[in-house]
Amino acid sequence: MTLNIGIPKETYPGERRVATVPEVVEKLIKLGFTVSVESHAGEGASVSDEAFAAAGATIAATAAELYAAADIIFKVRAPSFEEVAQLKAGTTLISFIWPAQNPELMQKLADAKVTVLAMDCLPRQLSRAQKMDALTSMAGITGYRAVIEAANAFGRFFNGQITAAGKIPPAKVFIAGAGVAGLAAIGTAANLGAVVRANDTRAEVADQVKSLGGEFVKVDYEEEGSGGGGYAKVMSEGFQAAQRQMYATEVKNADIVITTALIPGKPAPKLITAEMVQSMKAGSVIIDLAGEQGGNCELTVPGESVVRHGVTIVGYTDMPSRLAKQSSTLYGTNLLRLAEELCKTKDGIIDVNMDDDAIRGLTVIKEGAVTWPAPPIKLPPPPPPKPAAAIKPADKKGGHGHGSSEPMDLKTLSIVFGVAAVLFALVGAYAPAAFLGHFTVFALACFVGYMVVWNVTPSLHTPLMSVTNAISSIICIGALIQIAPPLAAGIVRPNIVIGIIAFIGITLTAVNMFGGFAVTRRMLAMFRK
Repeated sequence: MTLNIGIPKETYPGERRVATVPEVVEKLIKLGFTVSVESHAGEGASVSDEAFAAAGATIAATAAELYAAADIIFKVRAPSFEEVAQLKAGTTLISFIWPAQNPELMQKLADAKVTVLAMDCLPRQLSRAQKMDALTSMAGITGYRAVIEAANAFGRFFNGQITAAGKIPPAKVFIAGAGVAGLAAIGTAANLGAVVRANDTRAEVADQVKSLGGEFVKVDYEEEGSGGGGYAKVMSEGFQAAQRQMYATEVKNADIVITTALIPGKPAPKLITAEMVQSMKAGSVIIDLAGEQGGNCELTVPGESVVRHGVTIVGYTDMPSRLAKQSSTLYGTNLLRLAEELCKTKDGIIDVNMDDDAIRGLTVIKEGAVTWPAPPIKLPPPPPPKPAAAIKPADKKGGHGHGSSEPMDLKTLSIVFGVAAVLFALVGAYAPAAFLGHFTVFALACFVGYMVVWNVTPSLHTPLMSVTNAISSIICIGALIQIAPPLAAGIVRPNIVIGIIAFIGITLTAVNMFGGFAVTRRMLAMFRK
């Protein structure tokens, strides 16, 4: 029997997202499901009932009607106790749940004899799970929106400008935490022209910060902060003391501070003290993205924007909801990818396969039995590093030990040079003297070019050859001479055929010249960080 997917209207105060959009509804129907949407569920995300109906969904007049007909419920926020009471036994609920923070909700759901897949419990270390990673989708939106909120609260331009009225310096932005949200904020702030500095306990993100236009600020204390699953771990007291000292300096000099530090299942770490806030310039802004877990700033008021010591501190807890249309589209796509994994047969029937690592990690309750937390995933061991190719010492034959690409041995080289010498002698005996001179230069150029290219790293052969092609296009000069010879005595203008051939030669060599340098530039850019 085909299962029905129900999309209720979110009841959490201020929540404007909806769990799917019309484009996704069409794809869910192609998987064999039927889809019901509660009336006005998409209003906050600017999606009308008519749009859902046009995509093939059935519009339910009330939540009670929707829950009664649905076999699967797609939601954004964790359900309230009232919503749990409307779930019929055997229903599959797919939503954000946060089981560590909501033990009472978990018990209520278990008592309701339902199956629950928590989008926040996806094992993010699995590469194939990335398409279902709603946390990453929402974090990217959160980081982007944080910069927009900062720009709204900040009283100046982000980028520096020189105007007739004077010089305007660029805004200085400091971002604490370079996870998905932090990196999105770095890229957005840098694109707006700000000077961006960022810090994270995980040293491996330094290159990502730089690639997005920011400068990585390192804590003067050696300790690795990776905690697994894409999150940071709780650091030692020594590291935290050094970090606070660094933060005090950075916050004092910054115009805008964006904090993103969160550790799953724990209160947000306090990174910005009241004294640091007091040291900031009047008119500065702090965007605290950890407000829902208490905030990274001591003076943050979750869900509100307040002014303390002349500094605006924004603790909004609904950043993704402030871009409801985009958030709903991305979240709906994540749910679609999950539905594809649950319904590989495309017949509208789902299989919650507990042998699948991704599905097992998501499943926190199976038919009323609590299955959270999932057992650790046994990832395959990394492939052993390839042994470095041994460099063979030079042997008596003059070889240089380049493996399968080593130069010719002495016997082969002697044969090649012998044949070349015979050919050269034949050319010298019968060819004109002028040709012999040009041919000698050509042969030497080939030999020198071969020896030069042979000793270049193979990865640089393409840019080397492209620039060599560009330089070799000096033949264009010869073609120009043929088209427009000097108007000197005794010089006869070439016939029309030679002129046409010379013109074609000029066209092709122009492409060779400009294309050679363009290819070289693009290839060399691949080797720059």
